[in-house]
Amino acid sequence: MSLPIRRILTATAVAATGALVIAGCSSGSSADSVADKAPKDLKGTVSLWHFFTGREAGVVKSAVAGFEKANPGVTVDIHAGQDDEKLQKAISSGQNIDVGLSYSTAIVGSFCSSGAFRDLSPYIKRDKVDLSDIPKAVRGYTAYKGTRCTLPALADVSALMYNKKAFSAAGITAPPKTLDELKADGLKLTTYNADGSIKQLGFNPLIDFYENSPEHWAPMINGSWLDSKGNSVIGTSPEWKQLITWQKGFVDAIGYDKLKAFTSGLGQEFAADNAFQTGQVAMQIDGEYRSAFIKDQKPGLDYGTAPTPVMAGVGKYGTTYIAGNVAGIAKGSKQPELAWALLKYLSMNTDAQVTMGNGLKNIPTLTSALQSSKLDVEPNYKTFVDVAGNPETLTSPATADGAAYIGTFTKFWQAYQENGGDLSAKLKKLDSDIDNANQLAGP
Repeated sequence: MSLPIRRILTATAVAATGALVIAGCSSGSSADSVADKAPKDLKGTVSLWHFFTGREAGVVKSAVAGFEKANPGVTVDIHAGQDDEKLQKAISSGQNIDVGLSYSTAIVGSFCSSGAFRDLSPYIKRDKVDLSDIPKAVRGYTAYKGTRCTLPALADVSALMYNKKAFSAAGITAPPKTLDELKADGLKLTTYNADGSIKQLGFNPLIDFYENSPEHWAPMINGSWLDSKGNSVIGTSPEWKQLITWQKGFVDAIGYDKLKAFTSGLGQEFAADNAFQTGQVAMQIDGEYRSAFIKDQKPGLDYGTAPTPVMAGVGKYGTTYIAGNVAGIAKGSKQPELAWALLKYLSMNTDAQVTMGNGLKNIPTLTSALQSSKLDVEPNYKTFVDVAGNPETLTSPATADGAAYIGTFTKFWQAYQENGGDLSAKLKKLDSDIDNANQLAGP
């Protein structure tokens, strides 16, 4: 499976990225540079830069082979193992890149606003491409302030994973649907050593434990981030305040110091000793890729999946947070028509999406692919497919600094779960900090 698309870049890293991209690029391509009609016969060589390596690079190669078969006059020159930093530097320095595939939605704001990736709207309009097959939330995170400079190429979503053996031993017959149930089950599943330290944790409520983050918890309260002007609404949201208060109460019920001590001894998230895979944590919010990790590293684990629990009367059960890989045409592309044809195929062709979804075990970003009988959907993976296809599933809006507001929010929440204090006052300052950073980042 691909490296999960998690954790927004820090504000410093994103600011550096933005400066690098803007230094090498001016505004995006205009409609005048696009031919009135698409060429009937495609011929030549087009380059594709992507971040996958090893077996996963082979999956991408298989999808590209379908494009080459459909266009026998075209050869795709694949550059595997090119992470976002390499891609950004190559575009900034004017290297011949046609299509770039990134693992992070965080680049969309800076790449669209700087012109590092071309505006795709003229191509979409000319070729009458119907974007309605792309789920609403995904269409949202692949554009910035009306400029669509990327299309999606698979995504990650989150849901609850639970240990069936632990549930049975505790007499719990079904996964929790509400946050009150999650807390009650989590406390019931938590056991302690003779010295009072944690032996097994039902659910780790600490923010920034594995996939515990504002993004992945947003569906719990159908959370909003920014208003139409790009100003933070987190601090004035009663829903976010309710969620933070609930989480702090959960932390205090077990003890912050106990949780930190226990967490510090757990395995790495993407290693075989992941705490859920070892049974040290009975429930966790995680991505669809975990099922592939478990199949490879802990095939005997008896577990189930369910949508993320929500705050009763606030969140919408059955939704999730979605973000993923994005791809665009580099500003300096020497073969923009070939690049557009390749990009359109990888993003908008149902069979190509199914091929990559089956091989990489991430979530397709076309509704037709999610519903395809060719998609390999085993029961635990089906939960993720279902929540990804929910029309009310959430994402987070792009900003010029790479949605650094989520990193700011995460740091705020980490401090609050440890120290507490006047939450209303702290939330007011959080909004101010986010708005000031957004203004400095520019349009």
